[in-house]
Amino acid sequence: MNSQTEKIRLQGAAGVIEVQRDQPSDAARGIAVIAHPHPLFGGTMDNKVVQTLARAFVSCGWTAVRFNFRGVGASEGVHDEGRGECEDMLNVVAQLAPEGPLAIAGFSFGAFVASCAAEKLWAARDVRQLVLVGTAASRFSVATLPAEAHERTLVVHGEADDTVPLAAVMDWARPQSLPVTVIPGGGHFFHGQLPLLKSLVVRHLRAGIA
Repeated sequence: MNSQTEKIRLQGAAGVIEVQRDQPSDAARGIAVIAHPHPLFGGTMDNKVVQTLARAFVSCGWTAVRFNFRGVGASEGVHDEGRGECEDMLNVVAQLAPEGPLAIAGFSFGAFVASCAAEKLWAARDVRQLVLVGTAASRFSVATLPAEAHERTLVVHGEADDTVPLAAVMDWARPQSLPVTVIPGGGHFFHGQLPLLKSLVVRHLRAGIA
């Protein structure tokens, strides 16, 4: 993401996991682990939305950790339809954020994986923030979030998303009474609207500090 980005190799269940870590200028508030879009459709940790999420977290004092799912980039293994990818995310958390305040975030398929990881981590960890962008609710069984997580959760979706229809996200969110922030005219990749997306995430993170 920048010249200070630290490149790391971890050992996961399917082999090496390729990771990049960015630090804030001052002492970190905690560690944010961010998941990328679908590996079979070109998704990587260098995706622009994922990088935007990382920048938002770093600007709010969090260490941002991005990683490639199994079978992507230098990460070993093969795509596992979400099951192994959740395991990858939990492995990254266990090795790079084993204690202390934690944030979980993801974009598209990564938001689905992030929801699954958050569901597994919630009871045992201090999960301060959840950020789910372009949540792939029309394609995967996105986890139901604990009611007590709602105040700490930001769900963002584009009004004109033609990859994951807004209606599918509303169908997932409605039974939970979970608010969804809609970007007017926004597509799945938020072309031309990444500054707005970053602003929304930063606002949410700063509200959590207060």
